[in-house]
Amino acid sequence: MEIKKGLNYIILGSKKGKMKIEFLKANIVHVVYTKRNNFTDKDSMMIRKIARQKLPFEIEERKDCLKISTGELVLIIDKETYVISWQDSKGEFLLQESDKQLQEISVELAVFDENSKIQTVSTADGLKGWRLPSGTKVDRRAYSTKLGFKFLEDEAVYGLGQHEEGILNYRGHQQFLYQANMKVAVPMIVSTAGYGMLWDTYSLASFYDDQHGSYFWTEVDDEMDYYFISGPDFDRIIAGYRYLTGRPPMFPKWSYGYIQSKECYKTQEELLAVARKYRREGIPLDCIVQDWNYWPEGYWGQKSFDSDRYPEPGKMVEELHNMNVRLMVSIWPIMNNDGPDQLELKEEGGLLADGMNYNPFSSTGREVYWKQAREGIFKYGSDAWWCDASEPYAADWKDEVKLEPWKRLISCTDEFKKYLDPEYINSYTLKHAQTIYEGQREVSKKRVLNLTRSHYPGQQRYSTIAWSGDITASWDTLRKQIAEGLNFCVTGAPAWTFDIGAFFVKNKEDLWFWQGDYPTGCEDMGYRELYLRWFQMGTFLPMMRSHGTDTPREVWRFGEKGDRIYDTLINFINLRYRLLPYIYSLAAWQTHRSYTMLRNLAFDFRNDKNVYNIADQFMFGPAMMVCPVTKAMYYGVDSEVLKDVEKSRQVYLPDNYEWYDFWTGKKYKGGQSITAEAPLEKIPLFVRSGSIIPLGPKVQHTDEKTTDPWELRIYPGNDGSFEIYEDEGDGYGYEEGKYSWLSLNWNEQTKELSFSERKGEFPGMVEERDFKIVVVKEGSGEDLYSKPVKAIRYKGKDMSLNI
Repeated sequence: MEIKKGLNYIILGSKKGKMKIEFLKANIVHVVYTKRNNFTDKDSMMIRKIARQKLPFEIEERKDCLKISTGELVLIIDKETYVISWQDSKGEFLLQESDKQLQEISVELAVFDENSKIQTVSTADGLKGWRLPSGTKVDRRAYSTKLGFKFLEDEAVYGLGQHEEGILNYRGHQQFLYQANMKVAVPMIVSTAGYGMLWDTYSLASFYDDQHGSYFWTEVDDEMDYYFISGPDFDRIIAGYRYLTGRPPMFPKWSYGYIQSKECYKTQEELLAVARKYRREGIPLDCIVQDWNYWPEGYWGQKSFDSDRYPEPGKMVEELHNMNVRLMVSIWPIMNNDGPDQLELKEEGGLLADGMNYNPFSSTGREVYWKQAREGIFKYGSDAWWCDASEPYAADWKDEVKLEPWKRLISCTDEFKKYLDPEYINSYTLKHAQTIYEGQREVSKKRVLNLTRSHYPGQQRYSTIAWSGDITASWDTLRKQIAEGLNFCVTGAPAWTFDIGAFFVKNKEDLWFWQGDYPTGCEDMGYRELYLRWFQMGTFLPMMRSHGTDTPREVWRFGEKGDRIYDTLINFINLRYRLLPYIYSLAAWQTHRSYTMLRNLAFDFRNDKNVYNIADQFMFGPAMMVCPVTKAMYYGVDSEVLKDVEKSRQVYLPDNYEWYDFWTGKKYKGGQSITAEAPLEKIPLFVRSGSIIPLGPKVQHTDEKTTDPWELRIYPGNDGSFEIYEDEGDGYGYEEGKYSWLSLNWNEQTKELSFSERKGEFPGMVEERDFKIVVVKEGSGEDLYSKPVKAIRYKGKDMSLNI
């Protein structure tokens, strides 16, 4: 075996091929394997450019293997097979590879000529149209890759993105990785054994841990290319992922308020009337969404407002802003019927071969598409983008019956391969997000916010938040959504949400995906109950947004003042706004400290194996454990009154902490399961001991009452801390250090709460703030008026008080 050592790498050469082991940090190792003479020199789309630095490592050559140590990781590399045994610095087993395979293949590309026909199909996912290829041609040779594993018996494996089956722990399961509506492919796993693995691949891939074995397979790659990141804590693994792929920027503060949407507001006046009513009724609101079909009739995907229905877009946005409401607008990558945008992109060579989707892999395509979005929408003062259908192909959305998984795989990926190189079919969404982010950053200081339906590693650096696609209204769907969001966020992208209440509410028998359970929509008490439970969970997501078709979604559609469901919806919107100091601080932790707001329980309780398979509870930040209700307790379909249904659910309280019922202050010992009360008015919600939660006042929007007193809730039982972050709320001053941190610490033994000297400053900062201090005990939860133990004024300097 030949061994070549460089600044931070070694290259091994033998009849097996060549393998490069690159040490980026003591806990991050890059592995590349090929049978060719040279490694590829292509730039990675997901991995940011990282300056290579000398990193000390030790090599010990043995008869059959190499032992390499970085101080945190030990690699035992088999000279014959190139498989690696990954161990921690103490020699504890992390992961054993079992096999490395490269199968040489021919890469075929579609051919288009004068015989290529144009086909247009109307689907529930929009008007789809494309040119059909006349044939294929062999473009080059590449590899299918296969990396085998031997997992520990009791480890749990999470990640792979967002899929529809509701799987949390992928041990004993298989998953196909390709992009589709409701399906997001992310080639990364994170294990409770204390490591993560990220594959630098953009092709169809599969994960297996079943009767076929345990391995990760990719269809088309120039070489096998992956990163191993040790933690052991999940937060450190995610920090490694973001070191490689980029940090998420700050979203505007208003995006953490309530967002109202539906499919769709049809006129300027209708949209404004809804915003006015929110203000008139005193219901908090920060953003309203204009979904599709605002464009001139017949020009699908045109990025401009129909002049008859939206006669004065600038004045529309101005009125919204005067009400402290922002506007998010839906845009699509596809254009049809020879609209102006489509024709311009065609003339400039900025379309894919289908003739209808713009080409984000082309600098011309990105430049022209952004110019159109800017001139047609952004110039009027709009505040956020909704990049719908960012996959952008959905071949099976014209089918009546949902295909078998393997047939659906072929149908969907074959559609991508007609217009994209098969090596890059999963990456359209990444380049699309780059178009919007880089375009807006060039012309505006307003923070980019892009709600998008798909995702790929590295996309978080382009300020995107993914939503789970066009899901159906059923209790089963709601239950599965929890695992989907947790597996999405455990792979390093911190921002995920869903359509509160689901997109499809009714049942259309001729479409497999339009299978909601409630034909009368919000008139059905059964749907109102489901919507309320969806709404309660949505209060504790990175974005709280109601949206869907079939039935209206504004709050007053679900009752009126005095009605149980209506009043509870209002209470949860108010709770969301009161939690803003907590939520916005978590958002800053994500940008500045690689934190994750929406957390699988293994993030915080990895040593408690009882949490490994809990798919219906999650942490919202470090303090709050959310336990959604995922079954009907009061009403069935058609407002049927349910009888003899318990109004409670089982909740597991992780070990080594005490847990407080948020609503009552009642305290429970950890390491046990309890029966938690779950009436309509409440979602089971618990706070772990040692937590400090800052709460703001009740407001109508995020810019209101910014100088009012805040409440600090202390949950005793352990030492605790919390760092409050503040900045201007918009703009990129934070990139220049314009922000502040306030550290709070609770000493359980002395019952002392301390405030640090404020670090940093920014324009408009509140120099002095009043705090009401509450030490939580039974009876002092959200149900009752929280009587402060003490009220103090913080003036930016160190201070402490005994409570």
